[in-house]
Amino acid sequence: MAKVILLSGSPNKIGNTMDVLKECKKSIENENVEAEIISLSGKNIRGCTGCRKCKEIKKCIIDDGLNDILFKVKEAEGFIIGAPVYFGTPRGDLMNAIQRIGMVSYGTDRFLSWKVGGPVAIGRRGGLSTTYQEMLMFYFINEMIVPGSSYWNIVFGKAPGDALKDTEGIESTTRFASNVAKLINKIN
Repeated sequence: MAKVILLSGSPNKIGNTMDVLKECKKSIENENVEAEIISLSGKNIRGCTGCRKCKEIKKCIIDDGLNDILFKVKEAEGFIIGAPVYFGTPRGDLMNAIQRIGMVSYGTDRFLSWKVGGPVAIGRRGGLSTTYQEMLMFYFINEMIVPGSSYWNIVFGKAPGDALKDTEGIESTTRFASNVAKLINKIN
C-alpha cells in the first residue's frame, strides 16, 4: 500500500501543528493511502555540516535520530511537512531536518524525486505565506510534485486548538492532503 509521511516540525507533541496533520492524515487514509505522522518533538536535529559523507554511506553521518525519519521518507510515496510559525519563518530544527534529508537524497539516488507532497504552515498571523514559500523551495529543488488545493496550505491559530477553528484553512489543507493521496494513486 502507498504511504505518506507527515512530519510535524513542532517542538510540541500536541498542539495546532499536530491537530492539522491529524486532519490531513484522515483525508489521506480516506483515499486508501497509508499515512504516518512523525514528530520532531523531543529531538535535537542539528544542521548539515556539508561534509558530503552521505554520498559514501547512503545516510547522514550525524547520529541524532534523523536517519530513522529519512529512511521512512525514502520508502514512502508522499511527504508532507507541517511547519509551525513562531517568528515569521519555519523553525530552525525543521529546516535542519529537511535540508539534511534533501542533501542525502541529492547525494545518493535522488529518492525524493517524483514523491508527492508539500508544506503546510500553521501560525497566529504573520509569516505564514513566507514559510509556505520557503518550504516549497525544498520540494521544487528535489523534483517533487506539489498538488494544489482551494487555497494555500496555511492555517491560522495561536492557542492549542485554535487551528481547528480555522475552517477555511482546515478545508484547504485537507483537500490538499486528499489531492496528494489521489495523485499517488494515479501514479501507482
